[in-house]
Amino acid sequence: MASLLSRITIDPEICHGKPIIRGMRYPVDSMLEYLAADDPIDDLLAEFPDLERDDLLACLEFAARSLQLRSQYLALT
Repeated sequence: MASLLSRITIDPEICHGKPIIRGMRYPVDSMLEYLAADDPIDDLLAEFPDLERDDLLACLEFAARSLQLRSQYLALT
């Protein structure tokens, strides 16, 4: 999983510092919106040919980890 998360980067000069995929201008939250709308991964890969399957899996892993951290924080307060 760590290798998947390494695909997610944050650069204050790109997309206002939002988490993005491999330094490209693909915000994680945008890809998650497509996935949440039930767009198939294969369709997204066809639409965005410079993305790889692991990029989209990294977005899902990033979201899951973010929720885990948030849940831990809420449990402490």
